[in-house]
Amino acid sequence: MPPPTHAAPFQGSAPPASGPALAPGLLPLGAFAVSEADGLVSPRQPGLAPTLRFAWRGKPCRAALDGGLFLSAEAGRLPATATGADRAAVFAALPALRALLPKGWTLRLLPDHRLRVEARSHLPAPTSAVAMVAALVTFALCLDPWLDKLAGSEAGMGR
Repeated sequence: MPPPTHAAPFQGSAPPASGPALAPGLLPLGAFAVSEADGLVSPRQPGLAPTLRFAWRGKPCRAALDGGLFLSAEAGRLPATATGADRAAVFAALPALRALLPKGWTLRLLPDHRLRVEARSHLPAPTSAVAMVAALVTFALCLDPWLDKLAGSEAGMGR
């Protein structure tokens, strides 16, 4: 059998970008448009909320650019009754955990019994990638002590 062949480096014009054409001076980066002049990022299409996904301490997180920056983290899941967990203690612990969140943050119990922490960072539109990353890092660092408290609480879901 002959050895596999490798494709030659790309030559010629760039392949067409998917989605609508961007204004001159804007470069596509996934669902974002990046200004060549100053590196500011904005949604590639009006009405879209481009999303970045990341993990912090093994917790799935997301950041959506929607006129500001909407941040969320899946903090844990309430235990099922089948595991023999004391769900009453878990539910009783939730108000105290909610009170420990930074001002303006929300704790939601989703229909599938996941806990989601949500926050909003007010960024100018368009914004810079540096400002977006700074907001992500701030969110993660503020979330960190709360996750410790969640793990040590009666809910014990952060473990």
